[in-house]
Amino acid sequence: MALLDPVLWSGKAVIGTWTTPAGGMAPVVEPATGAVLDVIGLSSADDVSTAAERAARAQPTWAHTPYSERAAVLRRAGDLFTRHSEEIQRWLVREAGSIPGKAAFETATAAQECYEAAALVSRPIGDLLPSAEPRLSFARRVPAGVVGVIAPFNVPLVLGIRSVAPALALGNAVLLKPDVRTAVSGGVAIMRVFQEAGLPADVLHLLPGGADTGAALVAAPQVRVVSFTGSTAAGRKVGAMAAEHLKRAHLELGGNSALIVLPDADLDKAVSTAAWGSFFHQGQVCMSTGRHLVHASIADEYIERLAQKAEHLPVGNPDKEQVALGPIIDSGQRDKIHSLVGSSVQAGARLVAGGTYQDLFYRPTVLADVTDACPAYAEEVFGPVAPVRSFSNLDEAVALATATTYGLSLGILTGDVMRGFDLAERIPTGLVHINDQTVNDEAVAPFGGVAASGTGSRFGGAANIEAFTETRWITARSTQASYPF
Repeated sequence: MALLDPVLWSGKAVIGTWTTPAGGMAPVVEPATGAVLDVIGLSSADDVSTAAERAARAQPTWAHTPYSERAAVLRRAGDLFTRHSEEIQRWLVREAGSIPGKAAFETATAAQECYEAAALVSRPIGDLLPSAEPRLSFARRVPAGVVGVIAPFNVPLVLGIRSVAPALALGNAVLLKPDVRTAVSGGVAIMRVFQEAGLPADVLHLLPGGADTGAALVAAPQVRVVSFTGSTAAGRKVGAMAAEHLKRAHLELGGNSALIVLPDADLDKAVSTAAWGSFFHQGQVCMSTGRHLVHASIADEYIERLAQKAEHLPVGNPDKEQVALGPIIDSGQRDKIHSLVGSSVQAGARLVAGGTYQDLFYRPTVLADVTDACPAYAEEVFGPVAPVRSFSNLDEAVALATATTYGLSLGILTGDVMRGFDLAERIPTGLVHINDQTVNDEAVAPFGGVAASGTGSRFGGAANIEAFTETRWITARSTQASYPF
């Protein structure tokens, strides 16, 4: 039987075992064609409550499982992502609209996330502390307990596994709520891999659903940490609800990242880099290059070359054709993109390329002469749109780059790397890539934004230990303490 055989999961969720949940059904839709591939079960608030209770009961046993055994489960999971990569990639192409290269990146990264998580379990988990008292004093990292993971549709496998894998490795139980639109590639795939890897029952639950399911997950008293990836608007609600229930929320949110192109940059490479930053996965990436800030001396040529590249990029069904861009996830997102482009043109932007669509296939779009009044420049588009604005000096570049509520990623293209470092120091952001575009990710790197882009670097490498554990202070005396009363 194939890893993702619908016989196992069609119309179901995982509340301990594969079961028909109480929230109804939702179609699994292929955005490129509109075809219904299958159905997924939707979890109700009662389903979430039941899963949370079961997870809380299972978690202590899992936490006390020898670290070598937990690591072995994570390593087997990594091997399974590699072994079944073609099958999982096919679902990423059909369900998420990914081109094959992007799908291959996701499965490779998922495997690496599991291997890196396996290595977390043998890292030091405490510190010996000085004490003014005659006692041993130390701080120890312990599992948070039950972790809720809410993942989005755009890079569904990676943005789910990067929280699920380290949380499990560190001894937590996990409730995973994938986006309904990508519940197979971002949920079923993860669940099936860990089932085959030997993860004990009830340690991981799969709860597809909408906002009501997410709200129930955040509110569940057994959930102590929430890992949310999604829009800034939704993240604010998750953060507020988590605060109301006195639990931690790690929020990785939206962005409107800038690519600064200095006059000494290699223009041929710059245009290629810029196109990738704005058009990769149809611009449906939080780190997408949303603002191209180009020195005035090269801006006209840059715009012309970027428009030429945009015009020649093939757009179509990635399951049937060799294309650079696949479909937008759904009509609501497509209409939002088109509205932002249209209102920007009305506000004075010049449409140089694109700005049209057929069905869910939106042409890569280049806008020139943009200002703060252009929504496609000022707001996160989450679509294949490249607004270009010029600057005359570094101070102006800094002012433009920092004039945003977001702070996720920054790219700087220059022939002088040290000048790139100096420029980056002046712009608050969670990620900086000198001589590269804004869309980058590695399992070993701390990932996260500042300001409206989130609550800091919470994912990747050692940052996962802080994200998914609590610090416990412990002391021990050789004899019982004496007190005057």
